[in-house]
Amino acid sequence: MTVAHDGKQVLVVDDDRAVLRLLEQWLTGAGYAVVACDGFETAKQHLAETPPDVLLTDVRLGAFNGLHLVILAKEQAPRTVAIAMSAFDDPILRRDAALCGAGYLAKPFTHEQVLASLGE
Repeated sequence: MTVAHDGKQVLVVDDDRAVLRLLEQWLTGAGYAVVACDGFETAKQHLAETPPDVLLTDVRLGAFNGLHLVILAKEQAPRTVAIAMSAFDDPILRRDAALCGAGYLAKPFTHEQVLASLGE
């Protein structure tokens, strides 16, 4: 059974397209409206045009840092729920994410962990 989330939009950003597709599938299946971006610049443009309810971003996006997207999202819409993802379960990255106003999700993660990070 799919539960609607009042049209909540999630912007998912990851340069690993397999992870991006998996997250898109999981979140769409959970009833979220998902916008998937595989790069920093595309995500930055989307944030400027339509701030999402939730931002789920990888920390490492090629030469860019996903925490910059968190800062931009929070500047535009302070109520945006932000989650930073990383393959490195690093206490410094966790702290930096928290300082930017984001939760932290270490890869690999499960479907349940992703939904729980969004407050499910």
